[in-house]
Amino acid sequence: MDVLSDAVTTMRTGRPHSNRNKLSAPWGLRFPPTDGAGFHIVLSGTCWMLPADAEPLRLNTGDIVFLPREPGHALANDPGSPLTEFQVGGRDREDDPGTGGAVTELLCGAYVLDRSRPHPLLADLPDIVHLPAHIGHHPRLRTAVDLLGGEVAEPRPGATASVSALLDLLLLYMLRAWFDDQSTGSPTGWPAALADPAVSAALHAMHAEPAAPWTVQELGARAGLSRTVFAQRFTALVGRPPLAYLTWWRMTLAAKLLQATDAPLSTVARRCGYSSEFAFAKTFKREFGIAPGAFRRTDGADQLSSPPGTRASRRNW
Repeated sequence: MDVLSDAVTTMRTGRPHSNRNKLSAPWGLRFPPTDGAGFHIVLSGTCWMLPADAEPLRLNTGDIVFLPREPGHALANDPGSPLTEFQVGGRDREDDPGTGGAVTELLCGAYVLDRSRPHPLLADLPDIVHLPAHIGHHPRLRTAVDLLGGEVAEPRPGATASVSALLDLLLLYMLRAWFDDQSTGSPTGWPAALADPAVSAALHAMHAEPAAPWTVQELGARAGLSRTVFAQRFTALVGRPPLAYLTWWRMTLAAKLLQATDAPLSTVARRCGYSSEFAFAKTFKREFGIAPGAFRRTDGADQLSSPPGTRASRRNW
């Protein structure tokens, strides 16, 4: 597994949904704040996105907007158009084209992802990820959009499964496209980490074999750098030292295993790189403020990312 796939897989839960909206001007839709993540794709026409705390953003045919967090926003044919509440999860909508106004066709969707312990790669995304349409730019993303739009417009046998699979694929392609765009010029943070061959190689190694007895020197060797240079570069781009990130990732995997399986604690410990159940339990309790056995007996999701002695609510990324 690579870091982006792992980050999405560990957070994804529930079933995503989407619908197609064909709207004739004047129109305006208000999307209320939610705990989910959403997207809008302009299939034809133009419109304006009206964020809660930012300037209006004009969207053209082919533009994609991904919203990792949903503080509330609106879409309209014009910033001054009156707004009506959008029914989240509702059916496809087609306004009366007899109004004579310009027609805009949108594909809108939402994801239910557990963000109680978000991977920093995703937690650091901006509130609005705008992917403008450019000819020949991100062709796989465009193909996924075309396939999804076709399945939503003309459902056929198997559409429920195909739409769900295409929505998952679309999420990965949107994220990949944004990270690719950010990697040009002088990227920083996670876009720079994914674009850096040395740091990316180390991340891939940790995600491919989280139980391996990694040392900074061994990871540096995978990266083709000296121990000191590697540690400095990794920390600068990822935001934490290599072994601190490895521990964080191992504990995230451990929490998921405790939630999703009945595997003995000794098995969970080994799968997360600990030969000693005692050492695993000590690290886990330091990370979550609760022993792994107690974590499993309670609603583990309420403990994720909580400092010791507190409980964090389960939320959708």
